Amino acid sequence: MRLEDRLPAALRAARPRATGRVRSVVGLQLEVEGIEAAIGEAVHVTTAGGPLAAEVVAVREHGLVCMPLGELDGVRAGAVVTSADRPATVRVGPELLGRVLDGLGRPLDGRPLPPSTVEVPVAGSAPHPLRRAPVARALPLGIRAIDTLVPCGRGQRVGIFAGSGVGKSSVLSMIARGTEASVSVIALVGERGREVREFIEGDLGPAGLARSVVVVATSDEPALVRLRAAFTATRIAEWFRDRGEDVVLMMDSLTRFAMAQREVGLSAGEPPRHGATRRRCSRSSPSCWNGRVPASAAASPVSTPSSSRVTT
Repeated sequence: MRLEDRLPAALRAARPRATGRVRSVVGLQLEVEGIEAAIGEAVHVTTAGGPLAAEVVAVREHGLVCMPLGELDGVRAGAVVTSADRPATVRVGPELLGRVLDGLGRPLDGRPLPPSTVEVPVAGSAPHPLRRAPVARALPLGIRAIDTLVPCGRGQRVGIFAGSGVGKSSVLSMIARGTEASVSVIALVGERGREVREFIEGDLGPAGLARSVVVVATSDEPALVRLRAAFTATRIAEWFRDRGEDVVLMMDSLTRFAMAQREVGLSAGEPPRHGATRRRCSRSSPSCWNGRVPASAAASPVSTPSSSRVTT
């Protein structure tokens, strides 16, 4: 890495950091006082087992509301909280191809990330609406039935809706193996842990994994980690898109992402909207979204002349 690339990180590390204290812990909610931070910024809580990463999800008159990115074991009132003084980041680079990452962008396959990867903010920005290319060219997905009956174009969004156990994940793996796009980014949000390995080894296979980046946040992960997985996968896809690659971003599933966002919103103190306490989160329920959707779902940021996106 060049000196000019390392200098900002070195300056941030040398800057004195303000500290605060944990005021209370209620459910998944950490109330922190004595520190200033913005929504989306990372903080670190000192515990007996080491620092616990958390994210600011709400700002109140007397402090911050944070949600942990790990287990709350060992957190006590009065614990020291340090601000990272920057938004959440993820490492990107061509070396991610063939890798399996967790919702925070850390490797799950037992191998460290190469030092040549670059650290970028998780929160990206969608292209300007007047500079987006129209959907004018087809992007074959490698499944004849889809390419014939419902062909996908570069920049198009596609939703696949079906019940459990009927083959949605199998379709995603077939797309990853057969698409003409050079890169596939797959986000598994809220999957059962035993199904992840089955998908990677059985459905995706070595050939599909070699040209893919898989981001995994299982159902037993905290809601904020499941939420972050969608943003991490989107940011990785955006990086490949900016290099001029054909990218297919697939998310399984957007419904479980919405349910995780609903958990975060309710834990942060957002009042449930009409009917939210009497019915389950559904695809049409606005209370599931709490006003925050990844740019990939809201504006399809990977829709350039050389990219596309598929979600389930």
